[in-house]
Amino acid sequence: MIPSTRRTVRTGHGPDLSVVEWAADAGAPVLVCLHGHFGQGWVYHILAEALSPHWRVVGLDQRGHGFSGHAAAYGRDDYHRDLLAVFDACAIPQAVVLGSSLGGVNAYQFAARQPQRVRALVIEDIGAVCRDDLSWCLSWPARFPSLHAMQAAIHRYFCESAVQGDDGWDFRFDRPGIVRSQQALNGDWWADWLGSACPALLLRGGASSILSADLADDMVARRPGTVLQTFPGIGHNINEGDPQAFVAAVAGFIAGLPAG
Repeated sequence: MIPSTRRTVRTGHGPDLSVVEWAADAGAPVLVCLHGHFGQGWVYHILAEALSPHWRVVGLDQRGHGFSGHAAAYGRDDYHRDLLAVFDACAIPQAVVLGSSLGGVNAYQFAARQPQRVRALVIEDIGAVCRDDLSWCLSWPARFPSLHAMQAAIHRYFCESAVQGDDGWDFRFDRPGIVRSQQALNGDWWADWLGSACPALLLRGGASSILSADLADDMVARRPGTVLQTFPGIGHNINEGDPQAFVAAVAGFIAGLPAG
């Protein structure tokens, strides 16, 4: 395992943000990774291991997730300002930005607004139109009596953010905030998807219920410089469903980018 470090970015406009960074040679190109709802930056540690020492990999715990603070607002502009603050605080003039689900929309919207900061995009299983409802997470118990009870009740993906308190086990992520975040994420974002010209790799799980094959094909057809890779039999979370294939796809794409 390559060494990783954590730092706190104080944004001034919102909660403090936690960033995990995997070491690389000075001057190495940067890959910034943005997880989906319920996730955290650490989920990209396998990718970071594979890309070292030639890439500096930066994983952001987005607001309301991981070790970052919970927030009063989870709007589109909030996520954009967070990412800009991380780029500036971490001295990242330009990076390839990888985003999964929530992070994917954040990534391509950031590229549309800050094209000079984004060298290329890797978008994991999210579309230019979003429609979902995450309010089911509010039906979970307020606390689980043990980690075992939590793991028996819900998918292990969510349990990666488990934390023990005095009165049982809960999550680091902000459940009510995530519901509001998804509500703000829902919408038609075609203008943002088409608003940047950098190379892009769109990854789709062949069994995904979030990104349809028709929408993925349309996104590639309408945006020059975009390529699609589908993972047969894999659902929404490709990084977890087939980590080795995910790493190979990302590594192959960024290796073929023009020199930055």
